[in-house]
Amino acid sequence: MNSDFYCDSILSGRVPFVTIAESSGVLAFEHTQPTWEIHIVVIPKQHVRQLIEVQDAALFGEIFTLMSGIIMDRGFAETNYKIITNGGSYQSTQHLHFHLVSGKPLDPGNPAQSGEMMV
Repeated sequence: MNSDFYCDSILSGRVPFVTIAESSGVLAFEHTQPTWEIHIVVIPKQHVRQLIEVQDAALFGEIFTLMSGIIMDRGFAETNYKIITNGGSYQSTQHLHFHLVSGKPLDPGNPAQSGEMMV
């Protein structure tokens, strides 16, 4: 898939969403089609196609600072959380994004949502 849902639909405002947190360069919002009890998407506001294309180390700092704040503010550190990103053929939209999830998967029968993944 070559589309960039996050630029085309979220950042453009075409699809409504609930903002969780925001900084000058990063946006965190409730997933529009969640697969976990708590499912937050974190994206850079500038277009970056995938993780390996990040040229600015400060962007990583901004992303992880925002995610860390959400984890602490919402008490996920005392319960559970995962941070997930995909690349290559696993990446469904061509914009770097992280899934910050907590609670239980909505479909535990789906291997991608089965909690602890076997490595």
